[in-house]
This record gives sequence, C-alpha cells and structure tokens, in this order.
Amino acid sequence: MGYSSRRPHWVPLLSAKNRKVKLQWAQAHQNWTVEDWKNVAWSDESHRHADGRGRIWCKQHESMHPSCLVSMVQAGGGGGGVMVWGMFSWHTLGPLIPIEHCLNATAYLSLVADCVHPFMVTVCPSSNGYFQQDNAPCHKAHVISSWFHEHDNEFSVLQWSPQSPDLSPIEHFWDVVEWEIHNMNVQPTNLQQLYDAIMSIWTRISEECFQHLVESMLRKLQAVLGAKGGSYPVLERCT
Repeated sequence: MGYSSRRPHWVPLLSAKNRKVKLQWAQAHQNWTVEDWKNVAWSDESHRHADGRGRIWCKQHESMHPSCLVSMVQAGGGGGGVMVWGMFSWHTLGPLIPIEHCLNATAYLSLVADCVHPFMVTVCPSSNGYFQQDNAPCHKAHVISSWFHEHDNEFSVLQWSPQSPDLSPIEHFWDVVEWEIHNMNVQPTNLQQLYDAIMSIWTRISEECFQHLVESMLRKLQAVLGAKGGSYPVLERCT
C-alpha cells in the first residue's frame, strides 16, 4: 500500500510568534553568501544518549506531515549520558569540552573566555567574525552579554532565531557524531567509553564534512523561506 516504517523527524516546537521571528531572521540573512557564512563560528552543547524515538508508519511524501513529526523543546540535558560543548567554523574544528553539569552563566563565561575568545581571534584576525550561540538562558545572562560587549571590537555575536536548532550546522555535526558511534564495531558500555568515542570521532571528522555543513546554510535559508518559517524537509549530511 506504499507505507513504510521509519523513525520520525525531530522538529523544533515553534509557537506562531517564533515562526514569524524565524521567517524574519531568514529574510534578513537571505542575501548572505557562502563567504559570509565562512566567518561564523558555530557552537552548542550536546547531551549524548539513546534517543528513545519510536517508529511511525507513513508514505514517503508524508514524512514532514505534522502527524509524522516529533516536536522538541531546546533545554539542558538531564539523566544519564555525556554532555559536551563544542564549536567549529568553515576553516577549522574548535575545542570539544566535557560538561559535568548543566551550564550556568559562571561556567559558560569561563568557556567563552578560555575557548571562544582565542578561537575567534585566531580564525578571524580581521575582526570580521561572528560567534553563534542559541538562546539558552545561560547564553543570555547579563554577565555574558557584558563580556561580549567588551570584546565587540574583535568579533560580533550572531543574533539567533529562537527555537531554531534545525538552522545551525552544528546540530547536523552532532548527527554525524551519533551516526559514527552507532556504526562502531564495539559499542561504548559506560560513560567514559562514550566520552572517549565522542572525542575520537570529533577529531577525525573531515574538513570536507564540516565545510559542507556550513555551505548548507544557503539551502537552509531557502527552505525556511519556502516553509514561511515552519518545518522543512532538509536533512544535511556530509558528502
């Protein structure tokens, strides 16, 4: 009958207001070129563990129908698993840092000062770089905003649309890491082995892979514009 079993896509849980803001963000950046996106450093925290998704039955053309999607809300990780923070740009991979607890403003400030700052001044010495972060509470804290304001002569913070992990290339970067773990001959059996696997995979991801993910921003923006800020059927993978 044309139905097949598959895992549902995760999509951001967007309110009507955030969908409008996402569309406006895409419109504001639709004329950015690949050269512009090369100057952006992408960052994110990731909590790695079993995803627990069930399966659905649908026809191929129905995969992005609302009844076949699973909504998600961005939040800090919880429960068992390994949390890491990382960043990269079109030019190079940045550091990958283990996070023992959910980030608060104080811990995030240390990451920004110790990791983000040296990365940005090295990759974008002409002070034309942008640092991307999502809108997590610790990222928007006053002490963080003040620090970025003090260093705005060295690089800028890219204003980010709320609830838009699907727009960020680093989200697909985490998908690559998870895929590589899934294909390991011997699966990690404890948290230390999982962390070691993530670190090893991070350092082995090819330049072609993360450059492809950054270049995908042109397609992502067109997809958001076409969907008027809503969910879109774009699945980026490294070539």
